[in-house]
Amino acid sequence: MEEELPAENSIREPKPAIEPIPEVYVLRGWKEYAGESLLIIFSVLLALILTEYINYLHDQKDTNELISNIRNEMITNRKHEAEQYAYQLKVLKSIDSALASPEMQKKIVANGEFHLNYIAPQGILYRYFDDAAWEVAKSHNIASKVDIKTIYMLTHIYADQEKVAKIEDEVAKVIFSPESRKPENVRTTLILIRDNYKGWAVDRAAGLLYQYDEAIKALDK
Repeated sequence: MEEELPAENSIREPKPAIEPIPEVYVLRGWKEYAGESLLIIFSVLLALILTEYINYLHDQKDTNELISNIRNEMITNRKHEAEQYAYQLKVLKSIDSALASPEMQKKIVANGEFHLNYIAPQGILYRYFDDAAWEVAKSHNIASKVDIKTIYMLTHIYADQEKVAKIEDEVAKVIFSPESRKPENVRTTLILIRDNYKGWAVDRAAGLLYQYDEAIKALDK
């Protein structure tokens, strides 16, 4: 038998050798590392500064809004105090007239009732004060955002407002007392009412109005 010769395409040729790709190393100096580090530090600091500045702008806006609200509240309360002061002076005149008139005294205390309308036709307290803006400002730590002189002034004003408003409770105590319903006590009752008006409201009105003016000017800066 004849031997079969292998086909030409069955002859395997040796594969060419693959040469390894040389690795390239880039040598960097300390200056390049230092430059990159400084760039990172600068970027972080810039971000912090921008964040702080934005927070400052927001805080400043909130503070200005709080101050503006307090100022508007001061303007309203000053108007109320001026109107109330004028009304209370009329009440004092009515009391003085009643003290000089036995006939009027008989009308004020009659049938076991005290008729307040003869001396204070609009009630004991003619106007009421607002303090919502001040309370909100205190809850937002306004004391750390405004100078101490202004804080002291505002604190004093709102404290005086409370004292003026207290006239309603104090006069009510006098009127609701059973002794005030006795005709023989009418003069004493009227004097007590007059003294309460003077002590709690009238005598401090001029000073309070002055404080309002000063506070409004201070908050307008």
